[in-house]
This record gives sequence, C-alpha cells and structure tokens, in this order.
Amino acid sequence: MYTFYHNVAKKYVHTYSYELMLRNIRDAKQSIYRIEVDLQRREPIINRWEGYYMAHSGKWYFAYRISGNDIYIVDACHALNMHDY
Repeated sequence: MYTFYHNVAKKYVHTYSYELMLRNIRDAKQSIYRIEVDLQRREPIINRWEGYYMAHSGKWYFAYRISGNDIYIVDACHALNMHDY
C-alpha cells in the first residue's frame, strides 16, 4: 500500500497531497481489520492468489489465509492492478 500511494504521489506531485496520501494509506490499513468481520470472504479472482481467501474493501483487494483464530494477509492489491501477469 505504501509503495502504491508513494508512486501516485511522485506521479501527481502538484495535485496529490502528502495528507491525502497518509489518509489513503490509513483507510486501506483500517480495512484489513474488517476482514472476516464485515468483509465478505470470496474466492480469488486472479490465479496467483489460488489457495487463499480474498476480501475486497473499496479500492483494495486482500489475499489472506486463516490459521486458528489468526488471519494472515498474504498480499494486497489496488483495483488498478488486479490482473494476472
């Protein structure tokens, strides 16, 4: 998430503020805590996430696995980058 928004800030230096970057990162991080609480568990839509669960929140998709009571985020991908290589 940091890399994605950092690259956006570098590309749009005159229109994308540092404060907006921090808010976008904060919002994306907060959505992680909603996995398995109010974000619906889904089957992955990209091949590289096969074998994991997927959750979607706003512009972010998360691949994760569950072990006991713990949820492990394996990957996070912005909607603009949701494709197989």
